[in-house]
Amino acid sequence: MSLICPLCSAPLSAVDNGVACPANHRFDRARQGYLNLLPVQHKNSREPGDNLAMVEARRRFLDGGHYAPLAKRLAELAAGYAPERWLDIGSGEGYYTAQIAEALPAADGYALDISREAVKQACRRSKQLTWLVASMARVPLADASCQLLASVFSPLDWQEAKRLLAPGGGLLRMGPTGQHLMELRQKLYDEVRDYDDEKHLSLVPDGMQLAHSETLTFTLTLDTAQARADLLAMTPHGWRASAERRAAVIGAELQVTVSIRYDWFQRASF
Repeated sequence: MSLICPLCSAPLSAVDNGVACPANHRFDRARQGYLNLLPVQHKNSREPGDNLAMVEARRRFLDGGHYAPLAKRLAELAAGYAPERWLDIGSGEGYYTAQIAEALPAADGYALDISREAVKQACRRSKQLTWLVASMARVPLADASCQLLASVFSPLDWQEAKRLLAPGGGLLRMGPTGQHLMELRQKLYDEVRDYDDEKHLSLVPDGMQLAHSETLTFTLTLDTAQARADLLAMTPHGWRASAERRAAVIGAELQVTVSIRYDWFQRASF
């Protein structure tokens, strides 16, 4: 076990129905199977992260197969790096995480999210993983313990990622390009804010470098009101746009561009 105590950073060991460190900081396993390693003093709100409505919308949308090509390519890339231990940082309700786990059946897999509602749902997807409620800024895993980190549509603490990576390991980041969901954004806003999908490259710390990059783009047709409502609910557009424009999007068939970039950032081997 590579888990460390979120309070004192000492190694955690399995005890009864949970884990504990030598200082007797103890964390029980929930009945769904996850470990809650997010102490109350590390929370920024009573229930941080996505709420149940957002989690269920994402689950319905992803289980509908709309982003299946994205998950398939992510799992293929992860399998190609063949890590012994890996972590999905910001795993949400576990759709992408479970497919990585299926592609890496012999690896030791961990997944965390700050949302307890998301991790509750995620536990149903794969029993082979160690599911955690934890902070991405204070990941309860030991230094240099992972050969692969996955970050999917998620914010990232780059220094924490570097700390977790073993020499020669890497971060597999999956995020939107500037064209992602362009047609949806044009319907929701008078002015569509342009953004630089390479902005994250300026944040890469010394000792890590971009070793591979590719983009996957396709057109997605959403022909049910439920799918369109779920797409809105699982993104910031669900609360940023006006109610009138959200209703217009939900009320008519929608074709959108899905455009996603995959980057592999490798840590130096020394």
